[in-house]
Amino acid sequence: MEEKIIIAGFGGQGVLSLGQFIAYAAIADGKEVTWLPSYGPEMRGGTSNCSVVVCDKEVASPIVARPDCLIAMNKPSLYKFVNNVKEGGTVIVNSSLIPDKVERTDVKAVYIDAQELALQAGNARTANIVVLGAYVKLSGLFQKELVAEMIKNKFANKPKVIPANLKALDLGFEAAGK
Repeated sequence: MEEKIIIAGFGGQGVLSLGQFIAYAAIADGKEVTWLPSYGPEMRGGTSNCSVVVCDKEVASPIVARPDCLIAMNKPSLYKFVNNVKEGGTVIVNSSLIPDKVERTDVKAVYIDAQELALQAGNARTANIVVLGAYVKLSGLFQKELVAEMIKNKFANKPKVIPANLKALDLGFEAAGK
């Protein structure tokens, strides 16, 4: 098993953190993983993306040219990476910021209203966790409970934000259907 993922959006959307959560879950699940961030010089508002490779054996390269899954948090990221997704792959679209539909018919496109669901979870900053929940459901790589533990560990020093993040995970998981 090998899963290659590109997560892309604007700086400040939690793109890199989303990739880290996937990487931490993979490690906790006994898998091999690489996480490779890429971002512009801006702190917020600039482009940001990361590549994550999850594998049963040692990962040969962290470079992802043909992802199995693209998570696009903004419109420029969708158009930059959508044509690189493998045939039969998955594109998760943050429909809060991307009104466009994926034109490719050889990939599965899933539209998640991440911002609205984050507000329902009680914290607008949890949109990335909403999308993480959708990815967990669609990929089937990890149990949702494992990812919930990663969230609790990550925010152990900020216990007030844990309930909203766990709710965001659940809402994204449910929104992904299947």
